Amino acid sequence: MSSTLPLPFFGGTCSKAAFSFSLKSSSPLVPFQRLQLFRSTSRTTTRIRSSLFHSLKAKATAELVQDKESGVVATGKPVVEHSRTFIEARSEQELLSGLRKEVDAGRLPPNVAAGMEEVYQNYRNAVFQSGDPAAVGVVLSNMTVAFDHWLLDVEDPFVFEPYHKALREPFDYYMFGQNYIRPLIDFRNSYVGNLSLFYEIEEKLKQGHNVVLISNHQTEADPIIISLLLEKTNPLIAENMIFVAGDRVITDPLCKPFSMGRNLLCVYSKKHMYDIPELAEMKRKANTRSLKEMALLLRGGSKIVWIAASGGRDRPDPFTEEWYPALFDSSSVDNMRRLIEHSGTPGHVYPLALLCYDIMPPPRQKKKLEKKELSPFMGLDYQ
Repeated sequence: MSSTLPLPFFGGTCSKAAFSFSLKSSSPLVPFQRLQLFRSTSRTTTRIRSSLFHSLKAKATAELVQDKESGVVATGKPVVEHSRTFIEARSEQELLSGLRKEVDAGRLPPNVAAGMEEVYQNYRNAVFQSGDPAAVGVVLSNMTVAFDHWLLDVEDPFVFEPYHKALREPFDYYMFGQNYIRPLIDFRNSYVGNLSLFYEIEEKLKQGHNVVLISNHQTEADPIIISLLLEKTNPLIAENMIFVAGDRVITDPLCKPFSMGRNLLCVYSKKHMYDIPELAEMKRKANTRSLKEMALLLRGGSKIVWIAASGGRDRPDPFTEEWYPALFDSSSVDNMRRLIEHSGTPGHVYPLALLCYDIMPPPRQKKKLEKKELSPFMGLDYQ
């Protein structure tokens, strides 16, 4: 195994320049500024969204426990006839009125509908700020597909395996995510630093080597942002990168369709292992399975794995408001080192720096899911 910098990271100097993604705003009209809306939403809206996430997560986590304990993936269930309310919408009015129709029909829980409408309003405002003359059509097209797949997952929830391979057909979830986030990026003022290193990585992958990117983490859209900035120059990396993902993105119904389009190794964060004590053992077993999956993947070679070594998203300094990478968990870094060393295949570790928080800034305060917050549906807003 070769490493481009000494461990622990940020504790020494790099023998090679680190990658850097930087998403910048030069005008209040560019897409990046728009998602200041997520940061500056009113307290009332924040409470609604937080309540939705916390209530939704409980059910999904409980269902995962049942599936994992029984050793059976949720298959063989009766086929659910999918409503076409959203996919047939031809205007904003029809799309939003469809929420009430689905709630009244009992197909969509009211709290999920409220979350969907909030996402719609934020997304619309963000895209409109870009100044794109086609913004109305872009918003309607992307949100129609998003609403349809959120409803689809409520009707027939998708269950992720420890290693999830991106679903590209019959519906291409990868391109769905690309097309949804694309209008939120001002490509004219964004850049990829040290692009030559990505070409170097592509060559190593073609030679059968493994590559691990030890990265900071700023938004839930990081995997899609990385793919968007590399899709023209390095499509091999953009489409084949495997992301080590926490449980939120595979249980929150508003996140799941985007996650279904990425290659994921699903793990439970150590920071939240005991949020619900009775689920801790299940989480540990699930993480062991994911670790074994990763070991098998690396033995096959030609794999590129992204991991946020801090275990969560960056937060700004409370006094200076400056963003900086959260501290890395040394055990996570060491686990990746050992996995590469024991894979029997040449491996390389590279640092990756991301600066993209304007897209979807995380909440300023981290919140854990408490047992008392369990309710009939699931969701979460933490890290």
